[in-house]
Amino acid sequence: MTKVKTVSSKTLLKKQLTDKSFKKEYELLEEDFLIAKQIIKLRLEAKLTQKELAAKVGTSQPAIARLESGVYKNLSLSFLNKVGKALGSVPVLYFKKI
Repeated sequence: MTKVKTVSSKTLLKKQLTDKSFKKEYELLEEDFLIAKQIIKLRLEAKLTQKELAAKVGTSQPAIARLESGVYKNLSLSFLNKVGKALGSVPVLYFKKI
């Protein structure tokens, strides 16, 4: 039987970021995933599962999973407000010159 070596996602990312082209693409996408990263952090700090957060928000677990994946199709400020309230936070929206 072959033994499979596992690697944490943080370790893998650290290794991948040593590649200059990967790092450049990662940094370009990082802002797109900022909301997802913040929501995951807040949910984990609140010791909630995606299912528990979904129940507090009044939505489904797959909707929370999509939000945490960074796939923001049809994302509304109303939904973000509900998620924020369930996590004891408020979303802050701003525009940044590019």
